Amino acid sequence: MRSVTYSMGVSLDGYIVGPDGDFGWTPPDEEVFRFATDEVREVGVHLLGRRLYETMLYWETVDQNPSLDFSTLEFAAIWKRLPKVVFSTTLSAVRGNARLASGGLAQEIERLRAEPGEGDIAIGGATLAAEAAALGLIDEYRPRVYPVLVGGGIPFFPRHERRVDLELVETRTFSSRVVCLRYRVARQSRC
Repeated sequence: MRSVTYSMGVSLDGYIVGPDGDFGWTPPDEEVFRFATDEVREVGVHLLGRRLYETMLYWETVDQNPSLDFSTLEFAAIWKRLPKVVFSTTLSAVRGNARLASGGLAQEIERLRAEPGEGDIAIGGATLAAEAAALGLIDEYRPRVYPVLVGGGIPFFPRHERRVDLELVETRTFSSRVVCLRYRVARQSRC
């Protein structure tokens, strides 16, 4: 069965953007960018909320700039090919290899897990991830922790009233002092 993963850059105090909406502290260096590109290469479909979808539209046309380096062009090519499902109540159409979600998040994930296909089901955006977490649908959390405290903003981890036990699967520290953590949700077997 395909795993549902949640991966984003996060400040050490747990935010994906600061209180003023700024995320300028997250541009990855070449090493982190390569790691993120390899991570996206393993994704079979990406679920996005409207705000992240609109932010990522940049990658739909960036390859038209001939002065870009190879790694940027490589990520753009991978991103453009990647099937995307956008959850929005305000958009009536989406561009690129994307479609608007036809059902709720749980129904979309259930359908995608049942379909034949390779690669993870990635979730992007804190609001969408919080909904998936509250429903117990996330299998892996993959924060890339940046060495900065931003003091508030949009949290990476959803705020809900249930405990979730995690198993550490992998850690990696980059020369830029960014630390990538990979935790699998510890599922309790039911007898």
